[in-house]
Amino acid sequence: MFSLRGDAHKFYLKLKRSKRNNYPIEHFIEMKEIEEIETFYKEVESPTLKTIRYRMIKEKKGSGIIPIYITSTPWLMLAFAKPLQKFLLQDGSELWLVFVLTYMAALTVSVIVHFKEKAWAAVHIEIIEEVLKKRGEMNSS
Repeated sequence: MFSLRGDAHKFYLKLKRSKRNNYPIEHFIEMKEIEEIETFYKEVESPTLKTIRYRMIKEKKGSGIIPIYITSTPWLMLAFAKPLQKFLLQDGSELWLVFVLTYMAALTVSVIVHFKEKAWAAVHIEIIEEVLKKRGEMNSS
């Protein structure tokens, strides 16, 4: 079923459907993936885990190359507007259409990758913080 509600709601619907069909939730790849990450972090010593947490926070809060790419490319095109216009629109060419579609596809993929990376960093941070709290080595703030 098509839904615009996002991955969290789609996952909820998958869980709901599996419960109705008596399929164990624990067998989902999404669940196993999180369990593997949690198991790994439980085996890491606390000082190292804290350092990993800092790195994950940096990844989550860092702007990264993708937003820079997204904001700088239009400015670059503006700088070459006249020559670019001549090249793309010469003799009724439809090269401009290929250029625009390629740019939009790259932009879309870049944005999706960027936000998925930020989401995964948030998952890692939550798991690490939970492990540290259980060990009593992190303030609950």
